[in-house]
Amino acid sequence: MKNRSKFLPWLILLLLIAALSTTPLTSSAAEPLVIGVLHSESYPYATMMKNSFEMALEVINKEGGIKGQPLKLIYANDKGKSKPGEMAVTELVEKAGAVMLVGAYQSSNTIYMARIANKLDRPLLVCTAADDRITQRKWKNVYRLNPPAKEYTSGLEDFFLNKIRPKSMTIVYENSPYGTSGAMRMMWFCRGNDIDLRAIEPYHKERLSDDYFKRIVDRLKEDAPDVIYMVSYLKDATLLVKTIRESKLNSLLVGGAGGFTSQKFIDKAGDNANLLLTATLWTPYLKYPGTKAYYDQYIHKYATPPDYHGAEAYSALLVAADVLKRADSYSAGSIRTALDNTDLITPFGPVKFRSYEKFERQNSLPTQVLQIMNGKFECVWPEEHAASNFIAPSYWRASD
Repeated sequence: MKNRSKFLPWLILLLLIAALSTTPLTSSAAEPLVIGVLHSESYPYATMMKNSFEMALEVINKEGGIKGQPLKLIYANDKGKSKPGEMAVTELVEKAGAVMLVGAYQSSNTIYMARIANKLDRPLLVCTAADDRITQRKWKNVYRLNPPAKEYTSGLEDFFLNKIRPKSMTIVYENSPYGTSGAMRMMWFCRGNDIDLRAIEPYHKERLSDDYFKRIVDRLKEDAPDVIYMVSYLKDATLLVKTIRESKLNSLLVGGAGGFTSQKFIDKAGDNANLLLTATLWTPYLKYPGTKAYYDQYIHKYATPPDYHGAEAYSALLVAADVLKRADSYSAGSIRTALDNTDLITPFGPVKFRSYEKFERQNSLPTQVLQIMNGKFECVWPEEHAASNFIAPSYWRASD
């Protein structure tokens, strides 16, 4: 009896080991699946984008996650610069074990992050950076949800041709990959449609000041155009518009998306923003499933309206979740195959990655035109999505 009691603890231990070896551990099945988010914490849209990623994450996990596994987001701050961006990609892949990457806001460093993601064989879904080159480098792991910069103005170009027919134009743009792509697109549009291109004025964001923009605007006044088209981020957009308004130029002001689509722009620019037009990639008036629900929920949670940057982030994570659910495994090859076969309607719009012109694995979708009226954005084009009619400023073409 004494000997039997001596062997009893060992017998219990052996039985436990046997049970554990034949029964799957529930904790391993519940381990989260990681998506890495490339995030520029100091940039104007960082909070909106992170809020939107988290809103989408909540929806995905409420619906059961990815094949029963909860989804987890790990953020890495790319700081909007090339070296920190490369380090952020490496950290998410090699340390955090992310099976896929999403995000990337600043075009100037996304080109470096995309190269590293491709080198490390980790699929990256870019959702905001617009530099055309990002999906022109034949990087098999790089996909983009938002249109390239050259397509940001497709809706605006239709508006110009069918609604206001500009007689002349001056282009003012930030001398960056994003700004240059947008400016060149509009330059070719003017040349192809007999619009007198009066001037092309690049500026350097490092030199931003009232005096710097005043010198540029003084040159514009020498041969004032019918339309001033601007490609800018938020800070410079606000200062540029203020300087033009103070100069009493009677040109119609038009933004090329970017900084002109944010509620922060309206708040900072005040009355100077009134009746300004801007291209946009998204409006809550679009009739896509979930568009209005996302917009309303965001306002309910954060007491401010989102713009297209938020819709891009929200939809990018929904696309990533859909891709991972359809992938045969979480290998890079299986995820790429699922990305290639994506055909989805999101709150941001339709998503289907294809190759055309010089682009590869690029989504393409229609864009819209907003006008700022009494402190709010109103969609004025295309007509099927318009919430208001275009209002011409009283000073514009007053002498016609």
